[in-house]
Amino acid sequence: MTRAPWWAAACAAGLLAIGCGGGMAPEPADEAVATDAAEAAGGSGAGTIQRLDPRLDALVPPDAVIEKVAEGYVFTEGPAWDRTNSTLYFSDVRGNAVYQWSEADGPGTLLEPVFDGDREGLALISTNGLTLDENNLLVMCEHGNRRISRLEADGSRSVVVDSYEGRRLNSPNDLVYGPDGSLYFTDPPYGMEGQEESPLRELDFNGVFRLRPDGELELLVSDMSRPNGIALAPDGATLYVANSDSNSRVWMAYDLDESGASNGRVLRDVTGDAAPGNPDGLKVDQTGHLFATGPGGVLVMTPEGEHLGTIAPDERPANVAWGGGGNVLYMTASTGVYRVELATNGKLPGSFRPY
Repeated sequence: MTRAPWWAAACAAGLLAIGCGGGMAPEPADEAVATDAAEAAGGSGAGTIQRLDPRLDALVPPDAVIEKVAEGYVFTEGPAWDRTNSTLYFSDVRGNAVYQWSEADGPGTLLEPVFDGDREGLALISTNGLTLDENNLLVMCEHGNRRISRLEADGSRSVVVDSYEGRRLNSPNDLVYGPDGSLYFTDPPYGMEGQEESPLRELDFNGVFRLRPDGELELLVSDMSRPNGIALAPDGATLYVANSDSNSRVWMAYDLDESGASNGRVLRDVTGDAAPGNPDGLKVDQTGHLFATGPGGVLVMTPEGEHLGTIAPDERPANVAWGGGGNVLYMTASTGVYRVELATNGKLPGSFRPY
């Protein structure tokens, strides 16, 4: 028998007066579709798949099964797939390590410790978001060192960026490369004790940045309370940012061009959702659909923010990554790592830029 997911238990317990689901209550017809599809699909392995709209079937097959591939960690985050050796890298945010997993070799340790300096005033010290650059080198958001670094082929680390206009970054959280090699990243205050009140803090905002290939660092957004997960539309013309603030649980969308980010608008607001979990990591598939961790699991949304359904592993997911041939969604979720094979593809990081 498939164990009920964590979000269903939370709803049953009546944590809040409103029901589980998306930020907007579904119409009765949507509820019927979800119920019928769930009954038809049967068990889905290490979790459940909630189907709110029949369009989900074209992305997440009706027979999709969630699989747990690794376990025993403290808090997993920031997964990134290395296509050259079919290996998943992921952070343990509270375990001060970067781990790896492959079908052939199973789990292993890539980097430990991540941080070995003075911890005074720091709340988190490990890596969070990971990706690979055009040379297939691992690029890491480091909380403790308050920087983005690159793991070189010889095992050394080099600094990609650590300051803006002479002031140290807060604690870079998540990142994504654009088609032209620009690096987009978020910089909330989670790594510092007291966050905005920390005496270590040098910036008076929590920013979203673009680092150009020539080294120019541009501030794109400065008015989000907790910018976290970040992704780009397939054409690179829309920037998506998750806001992981319990008082403002939203995904933002921005028009993106050479001059910067503009026309910021709320793609979806789940502030009133009863299920636990703030918007966090996200990825976009080749058709522009978002796979975004948030209340209830991994929400699957259209480019317009319509909620089609939710992939809910047995533990609450914090981030996701495309893996395999681009059609496998890996999910870092609390103490474990999960995956599910989809009917859609996403862009793999590293030197292979096209879909």
